[in-house]
Amino acid sequence: MRLTTALLAAVALATPALAEPISGKEARKLAFSPKGVDITITEGTGLSDQDLAILNQVLATQAYYGAVAMTPSEGILSEALVAAANYHDVDTARAVALTGCDARKREGSAPCIIVAELRPEKYEPRDLQLSAAATEGLRKEYKGFGAKALAISASTGSWGVGKGDSAAADAIAACIADGADDCAVVVAD
Repeated sequence: MRLTTALLAAVALATPALAEPISGKEARKLAFSPKGVDITITEGTGLSDQDLAILNQVLATQAYYGAVAMTPSEGILSEALVAAANYHDVDTARAVALTGCDARKREGSAPCIIVAELRPEKYEPRDLQLSAAATEGLRKEYKGFGAKALAISASTGSWGVGKGDSAAADAIAACIADGADDCAVVVAD
């Protein structure tokens, strides 16, 4: 568990963070469409054409940002196959998928590797990255007049929106209620 926590903390520190929250208007400009993913299959994984077809078919239904890890010695139909999806960046999804795969693989199996990554369609690096669900929340819940805030967790796909006088605190509380403990406001008006 310590390794998982340390790994996620390292990823969180490596993930670009906004010094100050940005406005909803600016966040909407930076956000990708919540629909559609770009699937990148890692070269040299040894997957058969049939495995690749299955992987592409399944991943097309998942939310960005994501990653899939497996151990080559067990293949894609193994319990060690782990898909981590709907995170706020691909690096965190990679870390979660690898940690999950390592925990589930059989003793003596080859080390887990990343076999696929999910990003939004037309991905390019931006100052704000939100999971597909948080992007949808930005578009549907983060609206109207008055104070509002959107908080996210750098180590999970958790997020929350708050409105009114306690918008920031409510956004953080909603994010924490989803199981995260590192929530921070990234969008505020």
